[in-house]
Amino acid sequence: MTQKPGKSARWRAVWQLIKPYWQSEEKWKAWGMLAAIVILSLTSVYLSVQFNEWNRVFYDALQNKNFPIFKQQLFKFSWLALIFIVVSIYKVYLTQGLQMSWRRWMTNEYMNKWLSNHAYYYTEHQHQVDNPDQRIAADLNALTAGTLSLTLGLLSSLVTLFSFITILWSVSGPISFMLGAQQITVPGYMLWFALLYALIGSLVVGLIGRPLVKLSFNQEWFEANFRFGLIRIRENSDAIALYHGEQSEKQQLTDNFEAIRSNWWSIMRLSRRLNFASSFYGQFAIIFPILVAAPRYFSGAIQMGLLMQISSAFGQVQDSLSWFINAFSDLASWKACVNRLAGFNTAIDQVNEQPRGIALGHSQEHDLQLHNLTLNLPNGNPLFSAVSASLAAGGRVLIAGPSGCGKSTLLRAIAGVWPYGAGEIKTADSKKQLFLPQRSYIPIGSLREGLSYPEESANHSDERLCEVLEACCLSHLQPALEQYANWSQRLSPGEQQRLAFARAILIKPDILYLDEATSALDDDTEQRMYQLLLEKLPHTSVISVAHRNSVAKYHQHCWRFTQQDDGQCNMTATVL
Repeated sequence: MTQKPGKSARWRAVWQLIKPYWQSEEKWKAWGMLAAIVILSLTSVYLSVQFNEWNRVFYDALQNKNFPIFKQQLFKFSWLALIFIVVSIYKVYLTQGLQMSWRRWMTNEYMNKWLSNHAYYYTEHQHQVDNPDQRIAADLNALTAGTLSLTLGLLSSLVTLFSFITILWSVSGPISFMLGAQQITVPGYMLWFALLYALIGSLVVGLIGRPLVKLSFNQEWFEANFRFGLIRIRENSDAIALYHGEQSEKQQLTDNFEAIRSNWWSIMRLSRRLNFASSFYGQFAIIFPILVAAPRYFSGAIQMGLLMQISSAFGQVQDSLSWFINAFSDLASWKACVNRLAGFNTAIDQVNEQPRGIALGHSQEHDLQLHNLTLNLPNGNPLFSAVSASLAAGGRVLIAGPSGCGKSTLLRAIAGVWPYGAGEIKTADSKKQLFLPQRSYIPIGSLREGLSYPEESANHSDERLCEVLEACCLSHLQPALEQYANWSQRLSPGEQQRLAFARAILIKPDILYLDEATSALDDDTEQRMYQLLLEKLPHTSVISVAHRNSVAKYHQHCWRFTQQDDGQCNMTATVL
């Protein structure tokens, strides 16, 4: 049975998310902006104190019909209000700037962390974290905005509280009442009423709203799943249309949205109870201080100005003490966001810390060398074991065998993205390698960028790009070099695979790996692509995974896998 982390562990997790930016290379800029925001916040509190004093003098002038003081207070209000407006505007402006700077820095850090060491591949393959796109795009935004808003709000509430406690204590005066035969006098009684009022309200709201954190977490999860389902339909529109799978997709989307709706209704019901409590608390707080102070006013002990000052000071103290109540929904959303990012961090750290059973190294003699290599599935079941082979510079090897024996997995292990196994893989040091998977990847952008990927498109002239397109039977795409599109949707599988061959001829790798890279091509086009490799890349080492024997003539050696009775595979190397 797993134990929930203690409060100290949870706060350490929060601190681990927040602190890196404030200790980064941008820390002086960040702390400078934060200091300016804090100064503006303190200025706002100071102006609130001035407004509180203004209330007393202005309403006393009204009650006493003192026109000169009335005019003087109107002028004072004008310049206080002007300063307050300027301070408020620049406080928001600097806060938004600091939030974006923080978000930009954290986004870069998380993107680097996710894309380094193939963490994006492992987390997706091992199903360790859901919707990483949402966590980087939405949760980092919510974390930075929520942390600044809540922290500055709490700071402002604390400063306001300490500023107005003294005022409320001094202006509210004592209250006396009889308890049995003894008279009890309570000094600064309005302060005690404010403390009691806020304490009761906080307890009630906290008890009602506690489940909101989990509901907010689930809502973001369901929303991300629904959005991902919509994206999947866009990405696979051709296959879905051919399968006539619209009804199935609609049912899946409906189920996903039903989860959103159901959880949303749970949030609505909880929010209704929470709003009842907080609205009653807030509305009654308007009249409560006047009700409590009214007896002293009607007895003539205080004037209207002091009554309004008491009401204003009580409101400031009560509002400061009610920070938890007012910010509860934001706190729940922020905590759910922190939980998601903490889970994302944990998944990435687990990936980076997982043992690598396969040793990767460099060979000075061969372009590729496998020594006593064993590959397993993630659950530990072996694919093959104790395989040793080598590829000389300029050699061409065909990897053949039945489906499921580990041919494509071998290429993943060579690429360094398959950690499950043992043994050693050495590749030639400082030689350029390129992998062409069965399903070619073309980034969204111009065709020029897709053709040059992963290199910069500026490295190649238009003439060179058009030349390789024509060589790969894609001359009809020459006028579209500058067109921006989702080319994975625009091009057929065969066109995508031919574009991958054009990419290989353009990049000219020293070692080229083909993982069923011609599976969508007809026999004649497949032969032409392999012949093109021999003509355009005569010195490139080529390792191909293919099922058709017709391509064997373009290779010098064959590594053939055969299935054994125990389910494992053996590999034998032969000369073609």
